[in-house]
Amino acid sequence: MLAGIWHNLVDYLLPPVCGSCGEAVQGNQGVCADCWGQLTFLGDPCCQCCGYPFELSPGKDALCGDCQGRPKAFDCCRAALSYDAYSKDMIIGYKHADRTHLTAVFAQWMSGAGRELWSSVDVLVPVPLHPRRLLARRYNQSALLAKALARQHGKAFAPDLLLRRKNTVSQGQLSSNGRWRNVAGAFDANPARKVGLEGQNILLIDDVYTTGATLDACSKVLRKAGAGSVRALVLARVLREG
Repeated sequence: MLAGIWHNLVDYLLPPVCGSCGEAVQGNQGVCADCWGQLTFLGDPCCQCCGYPFELSPGKDALCGDCQGRPKAFDCCRAALSYDAYSKDMIIGYKHADRTHLTAVFAQWMSGAGRELWSSVDVLVPVPLHPRRLLARRYNQSALLAKALARQHGKAFAPDLLLRRKNTVSQGQLSSNGRWRNVAGAFDANPARKVGLEGQNILLIDDVYTTGATLDACSKVLRKAGAGSVRALVLARVLREG
């Protein structure tokens, strides 16, 4: 009862606002009705590997052109949203502007997007930040999402299973090929946490999928360390034109 009173008082003094436009919203809705209508949620049919959406279903095991040309080290990836003009500011604000109150609603969306994955997951692992970047930002948005999803589905959460050894430049500044070169060798498995990893089914959690380079680099490290399978779940993904 006291917790309920406290939350009501906080909502009265600091009303929750839409993560996109800043208008007041009810409870933990995250976005207002107008902004909700502008978001593009993703689902089937899609590439069996990376989850890129297809307009028409080409078959159950179909792969997109990118996955055919550059096979990925992860088994599959699914995304909740399209990363576009309507979701971009909301996600950037979550990453860089302390809008961590959006964790609950983002995790809810991701949970639905990954509904086919939960039965075969043992442990959730967030894509790590380099310690310098973590110190500057104060939190890892991927870890917040992974923790919320692990609690929601009763799964193990391993925030330090992966380490980021290289303080790479931001992927947003780079070309597609540059992104792959940038993260090559950037990650390593934590020696203190590798015991018990053998045969485990890992679900990698990240915020945005652009080329798949980061998830691929993390997956290679996890497979080398003995993971049984590596799947991925992201909040949003960039959709190519054409």
